[in-house]
Amino acid sequence: MSHPAARVLGMLELLQSHHRLTGAELARRLGVDGRTVRRYAATLAELGIPVTAERGRHGGYRLRPGYKLPPLMLTDDEAVAVLLGLVAAERLGLGTEEPATATALAKIRRVLPPTLGDRLAAVQEHLGFTLRRSASPARPATGTLLTLGAAARQRRRVRLDHRSFSGAATRRELDPYGLVFHAGRWYVTGHDHLRGEVRTFRLDRIGEVEPGEETFTVPDGFDPVAQVTRSLARVPYAHDVEVLLETDLAAARRRLPPSVAELSATAGGVLLRARAEHLGGMAQLLAGLGCPFTVLRPDALRGEVAEHARRLAAWAAREPGDPTAPG
Repeated sequence: MSHPAARVLGMLELLQSHHRLTGAELARRLGVDGRTVRRYAATLAELGIPVTAERGRHGGYRLRPGYKLPPLMLTDDEAVAVLLGLVAAERLGLGTEEPATATALAKIRRVLPPTLGDRLAAVQEHLGFTLRRSASPARPATGTLLTLGAAARQRRRVRLDHRSFSGAATRRELDPYGLVFHAGRWYVTGHDHLRGEVRTFRLDRIGEVEPGEETFTVPDGFDPVAQVTRSLARVPYAHDVEVLLETDLAAARRRLPPSVAELSATAGGVLLRARAEHLGGMAQLLAGLGCPFTVLRPDALRGEVAEHARRLAAWAAREPGDPTAPG
């Protein structure tokens, strides 16, 4: 860093990487004296970058949060991490309002050194994902996500407008215990004062959110991820299903995620509880578990399992070259 401008930018990079640095530490890292450090801080302030100096034993220099993000200086490794993170967020639907991820990617690409930019473009062009992209990702508003995150950290109740899957609008008070991203959607879970119980809500169905003054305490041992997956498994469908699996709980959990079914150890094996819109799909799921089972309810599921077994037997009996599929 022989050029003064390079050392000024170096000081900015150091302040971005550390919460606070003393004048002596900055001087040592930049290879200058304390008076020069003060001059560099003044130069950054003149450029609109909010550098503050704190006096005293524990004083030093730091960036004061301002109205806009100061210019970012990224190393090659940091640029790669940020860019790939944005690509993954876009693919998984992890972002909020749609333009934000694309515009952030474009801004970073514009300022990358040509060689690094070309290498990253090659990675992105040939990068594949095993997770399926959602056809229409449910993106929440950025303000909704940030407000609920702050309320969960501060343990403050919020008032929010919610629209159900059928379009019914309600005004609710919620103690937000945590946020969860699952299968391409954002959820908030917590105590819903309208129903008087713990509920889970999709963020893309939430409108205005107003932080309140009331505080709350999260129950000991509460797990937001487990709560969301359990609540999704209990979403109402056409059929309530109960099946006794002749296996142990650990093996059943390896095959069935919590969002598909509730599993509990019981006499003779594992009790599976789930809801299904179509029993044919449930029959296929049970057949793929690889363990004996007994259908407890509904009776119609036994018929679907028998029909699925008949189809499998017919397919197994087909000879090579048979052009017709069994009915």
